[in-house]
Formats: sequence, structure tokens, C-alpha cells
Amino acid sequence: MQLEKAKIKQSFSQAAMTYDSVARLQRQIGQDLLRIHALDALHGRVLDVGCGTGFLTGQLLPHCQNATVFALDLAPAMLAQCRQKVAKQAIYLCADAEKLPLQAGTIDTLFSNVALQWCYPLDSALSELRRVLKPEGRLVFSTFGHQTLCELKSAWTQVDDFAHVNDFYTYAALQNSLEKAGFVEMTLITRQYVQTYASVLDLMHELKQIGAHNVSDARSKTLTTKAALKTLISAYPKNAAGGVAATFDVFYVLARRAPH
Repeated sequence: MQLEKAKIKQSFSQAAMTYDSVARLQRQIGQDLLRIHALDALHGRVLDVGCGTGFLTGQLLPHCQNATVFALDLAPAMLAQCRQKVAKQAIYLCADAEKLPLQAGTIDTLFSNVALQWCYPLDSALSELRRVLKPEGRLVFSTFGHQTLCELKSAWTQVDDFAHVNDFYTYAALQNSLEKAGFVEMTLITRQYVQTYASVLDLMHELKQIGAHNVSDARSKTLTTKAALKTLISAYPKNAAGGVAATFDVFYVLARRAPH
């Protein structure tokens, strides 16, 4: 599977104004990321990759009294929202995580909160992150795992054979990609979050509002018909109240760039 970067950029730019109103889970994951990997005072240069509207960037600032903070995002409208929140406390970069506009070996600590799943396969992005990190520099990130939206993915199989949900990494695949990219001292922690919604349509609406569109090159290029949507809703398992649950599988990762 390959992801269409132009579509990702467009989706998140369109979602910039609605993102914060529905991104409760993303904020929770960001808070848990910093809680799991307890932070000391950061120094040197700190980079937030896929900063979005600036939630994690803002959470990092109290730890960065002696550090320069860089906030990077692919979507200009997301970066503009981050700039409104963080103002002059960061340096802003509009760029792709796979093509960072930074010199090699210049970043001390690199953070990313549920953004790297939009680089799939992950190998080229991890190689680029390694490139800009200093030897023994630290990589701290969260990303979605392969069980994410498993209920939605299963329901779509009752409709057609297209890919309606983006693929995500397994534990073994993520660990292997980190090792190949030259990272060591890796810690991978997994957690699952189950969100409930009044209906399948409410779930899909929220995914749209945070910009989480299906951007797989294996997706259907035609609009979903009413009949297909009816089949999807019927196939999705309901809870006792008639609502639906959605699983979000999350990896929390801490690693270091190898010293050489």
C-alpha cells in the first residue's frame, strides 16, 4: 500500500479549523506519550514532526527552557493554527517528514504524536528522522497500530474488496523498521483505546473532521453509494444501546540514533 501525500496535505489543511473540536483522543495520546516517556529538561534543538494545530508543541514548551523548538507539518493550514497558539516560541517548517529541510545531525530530540502513520511504508521517514538526529539523539513518538479501526475495516469487507481503512504497522514490523533505520535502545509500549459513538455515521464524521481520510492508492475512486453505506452500517457490530465502538491501537516508542 502507498499513501497519496497530496491527498494527505489537502485533507489535513481542510480539517485545520475543526480538528481541535474533535481531537480528544489525539490529545490524550499526546499526554500519555509524555507521561510514559517522562521528560527531563530538554536542550539543544527539539523537533515536533507533524505538529498539527500545536497541542504537543505546547506541551513540550515547559520542558524547553534551554532548547530551540521547531514545529513541522505538511499542511500549511495546520501549521498556521500551531503558529497562532505557540507564536514566537517555536520556529515553523512546512515540509514532509520524508524530506526534512534540516541539516544532518542537528536535532537533539525528535517528537511526533500520531503523525508518522501518514508515512507508509515508514522506512524512508525513519531514515530521514535518523539523518537529522545527532548521534545518540532521542526519538519519541506515538503512532497507530494494526488493530486501529478493526471494526470499521471488518464491516467494509462485507461491502466490497477495496481498501477503505489505511493500513498500520504491527509490533514486529515497526520494530524491524526502526532497527533497519539505525535506531537502538528501543522501547515499544502498546495501548488500546476504545471510543464509543452513537452511530457509524458519527464515527465517520469525526474521522473526516480530524482529516483522517482513506488515502490508500487501493481505495475506491468512486463515491460510496447509499446501498453500500446501508450494508456497512448493518455489518458494523452494535452495543446494547445501539451505538458502536471503535478500537484505536497505539504504539508509544522511545529510541536513540546509533552513535555511528
